[in-house]
Amino acid sequence: MTTEERVEDPRAPEATGPAHPAGPGERVARRRDLIATGGGVLLIVAAVLVGRAVQDRDGSLQVQWPPLLASWDPHTGPGTPAAVAVAVAVIAYGPGLAARLPWRRLLLTCWTASLAWILSLALIEGWYRGVARRLTTKHEYLRAVDRFDDVGAALRGFTDHIVIGPPGNWPAHVAGHPPGATLTFVGLDRAGLGGGAWAGAWCIVLGGSAAVAALIALRALAGVEIARRAAPFLVLAPFAVWAGTSADAYFAAVAAWSVALLALAATRTTRFPSAAALGAGLLFGLTCYLSYGLTLIAAPLLAVLVLARTARPAGPFLLGALVVPAAFTLAGFNWWEGYHLLVERYYQGAGGTRPFSYWVWGNLACATLAAGLATVAGMRRVAVTVPSAVRALRTGTPSPAQRTALLVLAALLALLVADLSGMSKAETERIWQPFLLWLLPAAALLPARNRRGWLAAQALVALLVNHLLWTGW
Repeated sequence: MTTEERVEDPRAPEATGPAHPAGPGERVARRRDLIATGGGVLLIVAAVLVGRAVQDRDGSLQVQWPPLLASWDPHTGPGTPAAVAVAVAVIAYGPGLAARLPWRRLLLTCWTASLAWILSLALIEGWYRGVARRLTTKHEYLRAVDRFDDVGAALRGFTDHIVIGPPGNWPAHVAGHPPGATLTFVGLDRAGLGGGAWAGAWCIVLGGSAAVAALIALRALAGVEIARRAAPFLVLAPFAVWAGTSADAYFAAVAAWSVALLALAATRTTRFPSAAALGAGLLFGLTCYLSYGLTLIAAPLLAVLVLARTARPAGPFLLGALVVPAAFTLAGFNWWEGYHLLVERYYQGAGGTRPFSYWVWGNLACATLAAGLATVAGMRRVAVTVPSAVRALRTGTPSPAQRTALLVLAALLALLVADLSGMSKAETERIWQPFLLWLLPAAALLPARNRRGWLAAQALVALLVNHLLWTGW
């Protein structure tokens, strides 16, 4: 880190009176934040313009409004007033409440606010179009629920229906994920909670809890003040547009709680660290059977152990992580066979025509929109902080800001691996929610005096996308 630019002390309280003038170093840092944000905007504009040219030329991008899977559809809806109200409330009161509320009340408030944000954005399309119908379309999981009357037989024959060709191949999302995803909705149906409305509510309620999990992990790893600073940004996430309603919000929550439990176990900030590590492993195992690509959540999990400087939770974690794979393997589903067949199915469909040369950077434009401009500015500060953070980690003395930067870096590395794999061409604004969640804390490194402005930028991105485009999710 240069001497002219320093990340603001996260222990500084929320300002309630007149702001002190920023020093020259901080003014330089803020200009660089704006330059980084401008770079993010240029990336998005380039992805739109180049994407339109490619799509109009040959249709190979397989999306109507590149880089997003969306179409131009300016509109308002029943959720518009609520979404604006939630955004204004979080911008106006979020930072102050995050700084003052008792910890447990803060967690409950964040969950409630996150749910309100996700649901109000979904209701811009109305209840039926925005929630109840989303998981019932021809590509979705609910289309396959009736084929799981005999769960054992369905699991044993699951891989027979992944590729296109044999009769009875699965819908796209069922084929594209291990059966744990579909079995979730089968379980809801068996419990009397069948249909798109209950499935949508499940994804929204659990998706909202991901912000709480991230707060718990941040407090354990980087301290309570950095968690409080991150709280409003975790609530007002732009990717809430795609969290309501998609199963990926549910996946993000399961993965997030795995990281949170491991953080509690590794830092021994819970009464029962071994039980927390076991639970983290169980959820990681489940995560791997919800989505093949979420095995990459191993990167943030490993970062937790590195930051805590301990391998003590590894035993219970690995024991828990074996439970779900063992159960599915004994039931007749082979994860590796399913993954290899998925690769074949992927290239039979849109994945075979979408050009990697566009999507390898177009995906990052999607991620920029979904993570928001405040996250882009925060990522610049992460980049500045990481070199000193690595040096401090060697001596066991990283600051809260440095710990946060390293956790964010781990999530970014996982996202980049997913990007370079070629198995994430388009739709990453939805698919990458489990990784994008861990980029949002980067905004906690931004100065307190500008926090409301950055929150407004986050909200504006989500509101514009949801009101100008029909996203299909």
